[in-house]
This record gives sequence, structure tokens and C-alpha cells, in this order.
Amino acid sequence: MDKLYDVIILGAGPAGLAAGLYSGRYRLSTLIIEKAKDGGQIAITDEIENYPGQMVEGESGPSLIARMTAQAEKFGAERASDTITKVELEGPVKKLYGTKDTYQCKTLIIATGAFPRPIGCKREGEFMGKGVSFCATCDANFFEDLEVYVVGEAMYLTKFARKVTIIHRRDELRAAKSIQEKAFKNPKLHFMWDTVVDELLGEDILSGMIVKNTKTGELTRIDADEKDGLFGLFGFIGYNPRSELFEGMLDMDHGYIKTDDNMHTNIPGVFAAGDIRVKALR
Repeated sequence: MDKLYDVIILGAGPAGLAAGLYSGRYRLSTLIIEKAKDGGQIAITDEIENYPGQMVEGESGPSLIARMTAQAEKFGAERASDTITKVELEGPVKKLYGTKDTYQCKTLIIATGAFPRPIGCKREGEFMGKGVSFCATCDANFFEDLEVYVVGEAMYLTKFARKVTIIHRRDELRAAKSIQEKAFKNPKLHFMWDTVVDELLGEDILSGMIVKNTKTGELTRIDADEKDGLFGLFGFIGYNPRSELFEGMLDMDHGYIKTDDNMHTNIPGVFAAGDIRVKALR
């Protein structure tokens, strides 16, 4: 692509779309590049209660992000669907090389966010999409009236599964008290304390697993109900930053990009926004 944009925004989550809205409204030529669907983490959030400006009667991640996308497009932000594999950030013109095209800009805003952290058990990769999931709103309906186990937050899954068991490595939760009270009152929700998943079992689908007690080291095998033949395992234990593209170029802390209060990185003309940044709260 020969066009030199004033601003290119890499990532179309809330931070990227907000940046696109402002730069477009300021009449800067703006391009938002996203390799998947808009929204990032918020796109796989079923119920939102605390986002400023959301619909008070109820809002899902996809519905909120659809309105944000439309707002950015209203002010002229162009769009490209591509995966960027290489960047050149030094100098007045920044270049981004994708699998479909090459892009250049005067200012780059990195809003690539983060991705789900693996559970970390044996054979986890073998069962991705075959019982293991990191997206409740994407896959919960596949486990309707089945049993599911969750490493992390689990409330949404109780709408579908007949029984949801949270596997927790400690003997108490660290979530907000309001969330804990709601969880303990849910009759579908059960807890397996002081436990981690050690290994997954099955042929073509997930049908069993071995869990380990974090205090005693004891291993226990759990098999799917004979009538079901399978169960689901969902992982919600945090995220890893999508910053590998910028390693060795930008100052980072554990993969998160360092910025000042105005989102400047250590390279002039390169900014970072959203969950890709080093910050106290995400």
C-alpha cells in the first residue's frame, strides 16, 4: 500500500477503536488493522455492568463493541484485516509488513492487547476445541446440560452446563466479595480447592483428567459421566501480552510495553494503549 497514513492503529479492541474514533474525528487519515474480530477480550464477555455509557438495562461484549466499531467508522477510520509479521519503527515513517499488504504511517498506536494464558497441564494442546476452551461465550452452548470444569471465573457457564466445578489452586477465592457471594449462592457451582489440573485424558475428545492436590501432591483421576462420554474444561487464568512483534525495539516489562502518562513509548511517534501497556490495573 503506497498511502502514507497519519495514524495506524494496530488492534481493534476498546483501546484501538477509541484511538481510531479520536484520530478520525480530528480529521487525521487513520487506518485500524485487526487480524481477527473486533473487541479483543471484551468480545468474549457475555455480561457487562460497569462500562461507562453502556446500555443500563444490560449489555454484552459483542453488542458494545459493535457500537464502538460503528462510531469509529463514522468518523472516517479505514479498516484492514491483516496479520502484521514485521515492523520498522525508527525514523519519521513507520512501516508494517503484513501477510496481505505493507502499510506506512507517521504515527503508530499499538493496541494489540493480550491473549488467554494456557492452563499449563499435559496434553492441553491436543484437546483445544475438543473439550478445552478459553472462551465461554464462544463455546458454552456446546456443553449444554453437560458437566464442565473451570480454572478461573465460571458464572456464565452455569447458564448452560448442569454442573460447573471451579478448580482452584488455593483454599479461598480472591475475587470481589460481591462476586464471591453470587458464586456461593449458585446451586450449579461447585468448588475443588487446593487443586490444579495435571494431565488431560481421552482419545478424540476430552473424557478425563488427572488433578493434583497442591498441598499433599496426591493425584486424582476424574472421568466423564458414562452417559455423557465427555466434559468441558475452560481456562480463565489471565492473559499474556501480544507484544512479541516489538521485542528488542520497545522498552517492556514482562512483555508489557512501557509508556509515559501520555502513552509515548521509547520510540518517537510510537504509542501504546490498552492492556498491552504496563499499568497497575487491567
